[in-house]
Amino acid sequence: MTGINWEDPFCGEGNNCFRIGTDPDGNAYIAIAGQEDHYLTDTREALRTLIHDIKAGKADHLL
Repeated sequence: MTGINWEDPFCGEGNNCFRIGTDPDGNAYIAIAGQEDHYLTDTREALRTLIHDIKAGKADHLL
């Protein structure tokens, strides 16, 4: 898909590298680096909430 502005990859220690992107229509995308053609998409607000919750430790039980 064209129009997605991908950020530099974020790599956790020993984990896959992820990329976050946005488009001019206000959508947000997340994908595994190198597999940007297979992404999840939602609103920027939903992505912002996801990142905030992860930083707050609300997803630690998933690790």
